[in-house]
Parts: sequence; C-alpha cells; structure tokens
Amino acid sequence: MYEQIKATAAWLDVQTADFRPETGIILGTGLGGFADHIDTKFSIEYKDIPGFPVSTVEGHKGRLIFGMIGDRRVVAMQGRFHFYEGYTMAQVTFPVRVLKLLGVEQLFVSNAAGGVNPSFKIGDLMVITDHINLMPNPLIGRNLDQMGTRFPDMHHCYDPRLIQQAMKIAAAEHVKLQQGVYAAGTGPTYETQAEYRYLRAIGADATGMSTVPEVIVARHMGVPVFGVSVITNVGLSDDPGDHEDVQRQGKLAGERMSNLFVKMIKNL
Repeated sequence: MYEQIKATAAWLDVQTADFRPETGIILGTGLGGFADHIDTKFSIEYKDIPGFPVSTVEGHKGRLIFGMIGDRRVVAMQGRFHFYEGYTMAQVTFPVRVLKLLGVEQLFVSNAAGGVNPSFKIGDLMVITDHINLMPNPLIGRNLDQMGTRFPDMHHCYDPRLIQQAMKIAAAEHVKLQQGVYAAGTGPTYETQAEYRYLRAIGADATGMSTVPEVIVARHMGVPVFGVSVITNVGLSDDPGDHEDVQRQGKLAGERMSNLFVKMIKNL
C-alpha cells in the first residue's frame, strides 16, 4: 500500500510540475462549486490517476484540482469516495494519504449532513468540533509505520486553532456558524427516526456517510483538520428530503461555506 501511495504521488508530481500544494480540500455532495474560487493550474480526472478509485455518486464530479487561492497553493478533491460504494476503507482514504505525500500541511473537509440537533435548520453551516465513528475504522489492519503510529490519539482531531479562526471570521462577516459533533454511518440508507433519536442520545448534532474515515487517516499522519457540515435536511421532520434535495440544499449553502474556506485559507 505504501509503495502504491508513493507511486501515485510521484505520478501526480510529474503531471503538476512539482506544484506542491499546502492545503488539501475535500468537497462533499453538492459542494463542488468551491472549485470556482480556485485559480486552476492543473485539473486531473480521477479515472486517469494510477491507484485512484472513481466516484460513482451523483454530485461528485471526480477530479483533482490544483491551483491558487490568493497566494496559497491548494489541491481540491471535487468529489470523494464512500464505503457504501463498495470500496474498502483503504481505498476510501487512499487519496488523503497521497495528499500528504504531495505536501499538504492541513486538510479542509466538507459534507452534506442531516441535522440531528433540534435547533438546526436546513442551510445551517456546522463547524465540526468532534465526531462519533459508526463505520469500520480505516486503520484496521497492518499499520503504515512510515505514515503514523499504530495507536494514534484522536483528541482534538478537529484543530482548535482553525476552529477559533473560523469563528472569528464568521463573527466579522456576521455569518452564523453552528458548532457540533458529526456522527458517521455507512449508508447508503438515510437514518430512520429511531436512529436519529439514538444519534441525538449519544451526543451527535449532525450525521452523514463520509468524512470521518478521511479525518482519522489525516490525524494518523499528523495533518491538522478543519471540517464543516452543510445541514441539507433535518432528520426528525416529516419530510427529510431525498438525494436530489440534498444536492440542491448543498449548493444553496455551499457558497457561504466556500467564502469561509477561502478567507481561512488566505489567512493561514
């Protein structure tokens, strides 16, 4: 696995003339419009990258975008991979390993999520302060000693410094940000109402089918993480919405999330 990660990173280095991005960004369902904020230097389809899976979910375009935000070098995953697509956890998190070898020093993650906290409304942005993992742990199996310790600590897996920076920017811009705990399940079914009540009882504020495997692997490698969930449906309502609605709501709130990410990256 480590040899494949190195080979893929080396291939991308050649394709991008050793661009060496500082910040990695993973864009969730309906949030691919963030790419419009990047001064694109290179764009590579996942299907053309050795070792990369191919995204099969509508709303995930499936390409790596290398470019500039201000004077900061970034690489954005316009679409991610999910366990429910039939990929292994090693495949789901493979791109995060590659981003680290490309030079990424911090990772920004986003997702569309169901609101569990009854005070949340559709369109809210929730800064992720912690998570609950209800999926198989991506570190199960032989440890990649070259990339991290066997038993990584998950305290403060969402970087407090980056969270504080986000809250300051939001206050200055008069943008409301929720904060909360994200629970990750396998999907692809949306949660039952009993499951939403269970998630609330164990401390979740929002829930989805992604993000946590990538965050665990990033923290295994010592990469600081900042995460935002766009609340695209409210779980205990009588009309929780469908995937098309999730994409639509994600696009509506995605511009506010994009503006936050852009300001944070410029201020890194």
